Amino acid sequence: MILLTGFEPFGGDTVNPSWLAVQRATEILQNDGYVVEAVELPCIFGESTASLNAALDRIRPDVVVCVGLAGGRGRVSLERVAINCEDARIPDNAGQRPIDQEVVHGGPAAYFSSLPIKAALRNLQIAGIKGEVSQSAGTYVCNHVFYALMHALASRPGVRGGFIHVPYLPEQLPPATATPSMPLETMAEGVALVVRTALETTADIRLPAGAIH
Repeated sequence: MILLTGFEPFGGDTVNPSWLAVQRATEILQNDGYVVEAVELPCIFGESTASLNAALDRIRPDVVVCVGLAGGRGRVSLERVAINCEDARIPDNAGQRPIDQEVVHGGPAAYFSSLPIKAALRNLQIAGIKGEVSQSAGTYVCNHVFYALMHALASRPGVRGGFIHVPYLPEQLPPATATPSMPLETMAEGVALVVRTALETTADIRLPAGAIH
């Protein structure tokens, strides 16, 4: 069983590419014979993780891939690490703006993704989809969900999970903008490919994908 999550729109946008990509990726994977469920999370601290945990309890997935928007990035970003920190630059959809708070009080400083992110990066490259390993999922609701997911999976042996960021859609941006974007079908194929990699790869590969800064 596979669980995919995306977010509702936030920050004044009318759509969130993460949810659209998750819906399309679900169709792609279901057409390939996989059992998949997609859940839209609120872009709200606390409520998002409550919805995620309810889905984990109800669905009992083997693989979980949560997806969020990283406006300004131009690639499918495979997040490496979630940190136990909330520091919101803008309010969430409920007007909350936590600053220097923990996601889980007393929890570990960080968790690493349990997805095979290097193998997924290689497969994205083979498929011609722009991808990268990201060293930070930020400190907003995306990281909040990523950390809460990995905290929950720490007590669920054998379940693999992690987080992906996707770019803006081209139609979200003004003409002739320099801001990167990616077509929806490409995003969705990328998400589906990461899921397939997680299902087919027992141990990750060694591939240089670090960052200097």
